[in-house]
Formats: sequence, structure tokens, C-alpha cells
Amino acid sequence: MIATATVTEFDAVYNKIALRIVPFMALLFLTAWLDRHNLGFAKLQMVKDLGFSEAVYGFVAGIVYFGYALFEIPSNLLLERIGARKTFARITILWGITSMAMMLVKTPVWFYTLRFLLGCFEAGLLPGAILYLTYWFPARRRAQMVAWFLTSIPLSTIFGGHCRGGLWALWVVGPVSPTGNGCSCWRAFLQSW
Repeated sequence: MIATATVTEFDAVYNKIALRIVPFMALLFLTAWLDRHNLGFAKLQMVKDLGFSEAVYGFVAGIVYFGYALFEIPSNLLLERIGARKTFARITILWGITSMAMMLVKTPVWFYTLRFLLGCFEAGLLPGAILYLTYWFPARRRAQMVAWFLTSIPLSTIFGGHCRGGLWALWVVGPVSPTGNGCSCWRAFLQSW
């Protein structure tokens, strides 16, 4: 005799799946949004320090989306072929290396190249995450899971300002305040919360 599962048993299974998948995917997407928003904050010093014009900055701000649009579909096709685990590992590793390489930028050409590559590598994240959620959740539960996943966008705005402010204070002010009173900028960062 085949036992039929009750609705509460299905709910428990879907809740367990959601707790394992959605927070990780949301954390990845939160990091992606932090990365996108950081360019605007970095502009405050970067354009002056590197001697870039406003035109260079404007082109760089848009070129990432060209790479993004160009590689969204191929990245999703690759996800279908090699699986989510390898696809998200590829995205995060290549995206992380490219983000770290941004600190080496000295010329506009390198800036254009790295931002374009960043868009290419990050392209599969959002569509891949949505596709991945379709593998685990039926249509009637999928909208709720996508909504939970997309809460990472406002969270990146909430937490991103504080993180950028703390790093900005560390970079500009240094580990000790200019008044010489020994006030760590990390204390100021924590007080901003």
C-alpha cells in the first residue's frame, strides 16, 4: 500500500529546502548588488586619483551591463548543462578574481576591460538563481521563494552604506583619527549602526 503525504509534510519539506537554498542565493545576490553600487561610491576619490574623466567613468558604469546582457543566456545554458553547483562556483570565483583585480587599475583601457569582464562573469547569477529555484519549487511556491531571494536588493542598500562608510573611514582617515585621540575608525564605523 502506498502512503500519501499530507500537506503539512510537503510544507515541512519545502521549508527545509528553502532554508538551505534561499539564504545562500540571497547572500550571493546581495554581494553582487554591493559590488554594483560600490562603483558610485568609489567615484568620489577614484576619478581624481587616477586622473579619469567623467566620460571614462560614465562608459565604465555602463559597459558592465553590456557584458551582462551578452552572457546571460549562455550562462543559463551552461547551468542547464553542467549543473548549478559548478555554475555558481564559476560565477563567484571569476567574479571575485575580477573584483580583486580592480585594485590594480591604472589606465582607462584596463578599467573598461575589467568592468566588461565583471559583467560577463556575473551575468548568469540572477537568471541562474531563478532557474535553479524552478528546479526545487513548484509554481505555487516559486513566487514566494523568488521574493525572499530578491530581498537581498534592499538589504544590500541597508548594509552597504555602513560597510562602505567604515571602509571609507579606514582608507581616508586611517586606523587612528587625525585628532590623535586614538579613536579607531572601526569604533566610528560600529557607532554608525
